[in-house]
Amino acid sequence: MALPRGAKRRASEVLERLRKEYPEPYCFLHHETPFQLLTAVILSAQTTDAQVNRVTPALFAKCPTPRALAAAPRKTIERLVFTTGFYREKAKRIQGAAAMIGERFGGEVPRSMSELMELPGVARKTANVVQSYAFGQSDGICVDTHVKRLAFRLGLTRDEGPEGVEKDLMRLYPRDHYEDVPFYFISHGRSVCAAKKPACSRCFLTDLCPKRGVISST
Repeated sequence: MALPRGAKRRASEVLERLRKEYPEPYCFLHHETPFQLLTAVILSAQTTDAQVNRVTPALFAKCPTPRALAAAPRKTIERLVFTTGFYREKAKRIQGAAAMIGERFGGEVPRSMSELMELPGVARKTANVVQSYAFGQSDGICVDTHVKRLAFRLGLTRDEGPEGVEKDLMRLYPRDHYEDVPFYFISHGRSVCAAKKPACSRCFLTDLCPKRGVISST
């Protein structure tokens, strides 16, 4: 599918302005090891990063390694992650990932996209986050709901699915920007470009933005 008209010009200007407005990129999920980050990202599905950060200190204190997490009683893990929602499935996934890391990868979180995506609970978005913030590399651009929404509204993609959006963003930005794009798009999505009523009146991108799909704004 062709990129929207003017997408390449807008893409570079959008990122330049976002960099001036927001701080240097950092990971929204608190962690000290690649395994902790992987676990936190799996838990972040359909909940907030803030809620995950409230849960993980007790979880990581109880289960600091893949072996410890895999061996813990399932009920204990479910209790620790209960407030993140879908706690039974999430407990199953993080324990499954921990077990596979111990059995297949020598206790170390794998670095490659293909191996990361073999782990239970890990799709491409999760793998991109782990690659970026645990290993300082990225084979792609993490597309969450904020990134998907902003890319469409800003006329950087015609696609509304995460895979298509990622492909288009990878066409627009060089590899050394792959880690920065999600951080800045998410930051702007949280502070200005909300899902229901974006604050277009105070947005510093308004002259660049086609506002695709925007029904009402403030």
